[in-house]
Amino acid sequence: MPETFRALVLEDGDPAPRAEIRSLSDADLPDGDVTVSVTHSDLNYKDGMVIKGLGRLVRRYPHVPGIDFAGTVVDSADDRFRPGDAVLLTGWRVGEAHWGGYAERARVRADWLTPIPDGLDGRTVMAVGTAGLTAGLALMALEDHGLTPEVEGDLLITGAAGGLGSVAVALAAASGYRVTAATGRPETHDYLRALGATDFVDRAELSEGRIRPLDSERWAGCIDSVGSTTLAKVLSQTRYGRSVAACGLAGGSDLPATVVPFLLRGVNLLGIDSVMCPPDRRGAAWARIARDLPLDRLDAITEVVPLEAVVGLADDILAGKVRGRIVVDTRA
Repeated sequence: MPETFRALVLEDGDPAPRAEIRSLSDADLPDGDVTVSVTHSDLNYKDGMVIKGLGRLVRRYPHVPGIDFAGTVVDSADDRFRPGDAVLLTGWRVGEAHWGGYAERARVRADWLTPIPDGLDGRTVMAVGTAGLTAGLALMALEDHGLTPEVEGDLLITGAAGGLGSVAVALAAASGYRVTAATGRPETHDYLRALGATDFVDRAELSEGRIRPLDSERWAGCIDSVGSTTLAKVLSQTRYGRSVAACGLAGGSDLPATVVPFLLRGVNLLGIDSVMCPPDRRGAAWARIARDLPLDRLDAITEVVPLEAVVGLADDILAGKVRGRIVVDTRA
């Protein structure tokens, strides 16, 4: 008999998809090389968009969202994975074009899976998730372009209280950087200070007012998850020859900047995409996270919720009300 399991299923609807917890079987799963018993997923901004039907990220219904998941292999047609292996998945448009992690089982291509690094488990890798992987990739890209803790100036992290920003603050501080956190919520300062932030700048200072082609040199580098006017202003304030790693467009995709920071100050704009990231780079980022990210700080920024709570939390994450990381225990 086919294995039955619970899943959060979306059906097409107007103005938003209809969501409900259903019982499905293995026969309902999409094609793939490996079947995984999912133990944990997480909640990201993109998950909120999928659940609320924003951005037309899903074209075919019914659909199971959840862009990340972790669990144990139960069946594999690929020699790289055997039953019992602990695996994780981030990216590859799972939860958008392919059924995702808000279910007790998933079936995917073997190429999309990554073994869970030593020292981590399903809960911790989902506390990191796509957001944390992106933060690790961004810090590595800045270091590839010459950033070290000894470089003059602070490392700026925008959207600091969100999932990506929180992990970026903790990882950068643990790696020896002096971190300035940008946030529009003063009540999060103690939270960010506990993660390792040493200074703060108000979000409005980086998103409002006139954007000069070149402003005072302030930042040794930046991990930006906001985009738009914030990214433009940060570029104008970045020190000579330093870099900005851009990895999010929460503020929009328009970039009201000029070429001046690039031509006259030699600033580098580095685009970070964790979705189609090559396996070797992805593996290096996970190894860096497993080695350097303080797990006690990760625990402090993580809330674990059951599958039934996901839909209700989607509005909060889209409104910027979620602090840190939300891990979904699919078995709860």
